[in-house]
Amino acid sequence: MMNGSRLSSALLRPPGRRYTGYALDLDGTVYLDDALLPGADEAIAQLRRDGARVVFVTNKTLESAQDYAKKLTRLNIPATPDDVVTALDALVLFLQERHPQARLLTVAEPLVGSALTEAGLTVVSEPEDADIVVVSFDRTFDYAKLHAAYRAVRSGAVIVATNADPYCPTADGGLPDCAAMTAAIEACTGVRAKTIVGKPSPHMAKSVLDRLGVPASEAAMVGDRLDTDVAMGKAAGMAGILVLTGATSPADLARSDIRPHAVVSTLAGVP
Repeated sequence: MMNGSRLSSALLRPPGRRYTGYALDLDGTVYLDDALLPGADEAIAQLRRDGARVVFVTNKTLESAQDYAKKLTRLNIPATPDDVVTALDALVLFLQERHPQARLLTVAEPLVGSALTEAGLTVVSEPEDADIVVVSFDRTFDYAKLHAAYRAVRSGAVIVATNADPYCPTADGGLPDCAAMTAAIEACTGVRAKTIVGKPSPHMAKSVLDRLGVPASEAAMVGDRLDTDVAMGKAAGMAGILVLTGATSPADLARSDIRPHAVVSTLAGVP
C-alpha cells in the first residue's frame, strides 16, 4: 500500500483551466478554526487579480454572513457580506419559494430564528402549531429541543434540515454538525427529513450561482468534502475541485465513487 504522501501525489490533478467564478468552502478549505490554511489568502488574491468573481460558501449556520466577512477580512482576505453564501440563504430561499405561509419550529441556535423572522417567515414556539421543524447545527441541542421536535412531527410537521454534514472540521478533530441533530429527531419520530437545503442541494447551488452571477459552466465549486462540495458542483454543472486540507483524506478519495474535476493539496493549487 502507498503511504499518505505518495498517495496524495498520485491523486493530485490540477484544474487545467481558469473559471470566471469560484465558490470556495470555508471550514477545512480556507481556514480551520481561526487559523488560515497555508497559501489560502494569496490564492484568493490571485484569483481576484485574474478577474474572477469569488464567493465563500458554508453549510455552517452559527454566524451571519457579516460575521464570516469580518473573519475573512481579519485573516487577510477582504470580504463583504455579499461575498458569503450560507445554508441560511438557501433555507430562506427554499421556504419563501415553497412554503411562504408555513409555521416554523426551529431546532437551532438563535441566529436561525432571527434570520427567518427578518425574512418575513413565521416562527412559532409551540410544537403543535408547527408545519415545519427546521433543524440546524446547534451547540445548544438538548432533550427539551428533541422533545419539542418530536411533538411537532408527531402532530404532522415535516422536517427540513439546513445541511447533512455529520461534523464540522476543526483543528482538534471536529464538532458534531446538523446531521447529528437531524438523526436524533428522525430516530425518535420514525420520519425522515423531507428536504436538506444546504450543500449539496440544488437550493444551495442556486443560491451560489445567483451570487456568483456567472453560468454554471464558467464556475468552480472548491471544497474539502466530496459528498457536499464536489457533488453539488458537479450536479449543478460546475466544476468540482477537491482540496485535501479538511475532511477528505487521500484514502477517502481513492475509495469514493465521486470523481472531482481536479484535486489539489491546498487552495494554492487552484489559480
